[in-house]
Amino acid sequence: MADFRIDGRMKVKTLKANFKKAFGCTLRVYTTKTCKQPADDEATLASLMGGAKGGEFVVGSNIRVGNFETKVTEMYGIGVQVANAANTKLSDNSITLAAAGKE
Repeated sequence: MADFRIDGRMKVKTLKANFKKAFGCTLRVYTTKTCKQPADDEATLASLMGGAKGGEFVVGSNIRVGNFETKVTEMYGIGVQVANAANTKLSDNSITLAAAGKE
C-alpha cells in the first residue's frame, strides 16, 4: 500500500475521500481539537489550523488510530476521529489504521 499524504492545502472532503480509499475506514474531521464542531467539507485544512505548524504529513497503514489522531491534532490544530467503514462506531485507539478498515 502506498503512503497516505496530508497537506494543509487539501479540502476536508478530499482528505476524507482519500482516507477512505487508502484505509477503508471513515475519517471524521472537526474544527476544534476537542471534536465538538464538524468541519465544512469545502474548507481547506489550512483555513482551520488557527496557528498550528501544518506542513505535509505522510501516514502508513501500520500507525495506531490513537497516534494518528494525536499527530493530526498536533500538526493541524484540528480534531479527527477514525470510524468504521459504515461510520457507525469509532475505532479503538489501540488498533492500526489497516485493522480499522477491516472492522
